[in-house]
Amino acid sequence: MKDKARLWMCSLLVGLSLASATGVAGQDAAQSSQLQSATTRALGTVTAIAGQTITLRTDAGSELTVNVTDSTRLLQLRPGQKDLKDAIPLTLADLKAGDRVLVRGTASGDGKSLEAASVIAMKQSDIADKQAHERAEWQQHSVGGLVKSIDAATGTISITVSAAGTTKEVDVHTTKDTVLRRYAPNSVKFDDAKPAPLSGIKAGDQLRARGQRSADGAELTADEIVSGTFRSIAGILVSSDSSASTITVTDLATKQPITLRVTSDSQLRKLSQAMAQGIAARLKGAAPGGAAGGPSGGPPASSAKPPQGSAPGGRGAGMGPGGSGLGAGVGPGMSPGGNGQSRGDFQQMIARMPAASLSDLAKGDALMIVATEGSSSTPSTVITLLGGVEPILQASSKATQDMILSPWSLGGGGGGEGATP
Repeated sequence: MKDKARLWMCSLLVGLSLASATGVAGQDAAQSSQLQSATTRALGTVTAIAGQTITLRTDAGSELTVNVTDSTRLLQLRPGQKDLKDAIPLTLADLKAGDRVLVRGTASGDGKSLEAASVIAMKQSDIADKQAHERAEWQQHSVGGLVKSIDAATGTISITVSAAGTTKEVDVHTTKDTVLRRYAPNSVKFDDAKPAPLSGIKAGDQLRARGQRSADGAELTADEIVSGTFRSIAGILVSSDSSASTITVTDLATKQPITLRVTSDSQLRKLSQAMAQGIAARLKGAAPGGAAGGPSGGPPASSAKPPQGSAPGGRGAGMGPGGSGLGAGVGPGMSPGGNGQSRGDFQQMIARMPAASLSDLAKGDALMIVATEGSSSTPSTVITLLGGVEPILQASSKATQDMILSPWSLGGGGGGEGATP
């Protein structure tokens, strides 16, 4: 499991390494090498406790038996604490299934068990409390939109925010203490977001920042920022490969074929013909029945799988936070920045539709897709795919821009700035 507390543990692990180095300073190189090879670290989640034995599911996916002796040092850290001087003593009876632990000790020859010299734990209840607090912070004190410009000299990022059918600019100010993260080019999870410099952010990126906003809402001093580059594609399905979990589409903008990866986190939906025709009628300027109406549409909303719902803590149009350590992380997910009530209604309508699968799509189907940036070695990963959109694309040449390319913000599942993470 990847989670934010692994980042919290980074300083602690460095400290432990330095302590080991100090302890062997007076020994020769051979003794030092032997000591280092004999010490093993394991990070994971407790699955069971029986007597003096802890069963651990490691973050690498293996099962490890941890033997606790009378000399084992047991300590508890709270999420966010980085130094063992802040730890409090713990008894084996205090540990429960679901708690996160970092174990140091001597591994058996087959690597399936470990005699623990120390067990450092984060309680599952403490992690849950920390997540709830961070979700509330992202909900109440964040802003998201498309990056318009970056001033490296002042550390200011100007973003365009969509809200209530209008757009406005917000200046996001960074400081030396601002935590900057960037989504991986082949992942839709905040857990996989990595620390990145300000220079990694560019115009057109989607960004969400958490911090203190000015009274007029035009500025925000950021405590934390996450950004990423995402693709919006309107295309025609050429082929799908369920065994490889890929699809190939012809991009209507470039007329070139694109291969995209579909994962368990990808959200697939297919509009009924009646629904697609109704949306197309609104795009043409008149709702079904002859009533006048403006463009409807916004990108299809999506929600992630655990860690939680959709933003910090999950994935809106595809992402959820985290980081890397003992506790489960929370962070902003991707979700569309709402552009008025009709767009919000459309997003909710799509979210209530049953999931589709690759087998529901046929060669020649028109698709609207939001995907990760991808890389030279890894195809883009589908975040959201909407099928059955032929009437929509026929109704308006700007349908893609209206419904997919409009600003998306790294926010909650409701689709818009300030949405619940």
